[in-house]
Amino acid sequence: MKKLDNKVAIITGGAAGIGKETAKTFLREGAKVLLVDINEKSLKETVEGFNNPNIAYCKADVSKADAVKEYVRAALDNFGKIDVFFNNAGIEGSSRPMADYPDDIFNKVIDVNLKGVWYGCKYVIPKMEQGGSVIITSSVAGLKGFEGLGAYVASKHGVVGIMRTAALEFSNKKIRVNTIHPGPVETDMMRRIEADISPEDSDGAKKGFETSIPLGRYAEAVEIVNLVLFLASDESRYITGGTYVADGGMVIA
Repeated sequence: MKKLDNKVAIITGGAAGIGKETAKTFLREGAKVLLVDINEKSLKETVEGFNNPNIAYCKADVSKADAVKEYVRAALDNFGKIDVFFNNAGIEGSSRPMADYPDDIFNKVIDVNLKGVWYGCKYVIPKMEQGGSVIITSSVAGLKGFEGLGAYVASKHGVVGIMRTAALEFSNKKIRVNTIHPGPVETDMMRRIEADISPEDSDGAKKGFETSIPLGRYAEAVEIVNLVLFLASDESRYITGGTYVADGGMVIA
């Protein structure tokens, strides 16, 4: 039996990176999947690339309450229920000292990374009528500080508070809520962060990150997805309110 047989999952930030890799794994494990992203072109290409009848998509800006309600409706219209919610969408913002950080970029990071998670929990979880699992993507930046990434750090700390509250409020419905905390992952987001930190030497920025990781390298997306799969499956049925780190030892270094 596959780990997600007969389960329906929503994945936000699903057009690329960890979200896309999660969709691939969830489909393989028997789930039906609704992918959510703001980039409709990438969403459509991703879904078409899977060539699987058990996946659909909904374009949505997760920072807007009405858009979140719309993707909830899309999941229910397409698949009839929701069992797993991978509340994953996020943006990195800019790499600048706090005193120089642009207010508009700060607001955008908070809107997507924090309000997007809040609205997701607010409008998705009550529709998970048969129980289930919610996995929220935080970061190592949700457990420690990073110079120049203040908005991102603030947002990723904030979602831990949302997770802990939701885990308590929805436990009576047998819904588990946890956060995952990846370190640097081989995705386009890290390429953008590296280039933002050091436009003239992004490879040097990457090497700097790698030296701070005891295992000496970035994660592959699938290594994060394996943790998401565990938390989505019934193998984690007694796990809720937890922070799960996959960072190569970065937090303890």
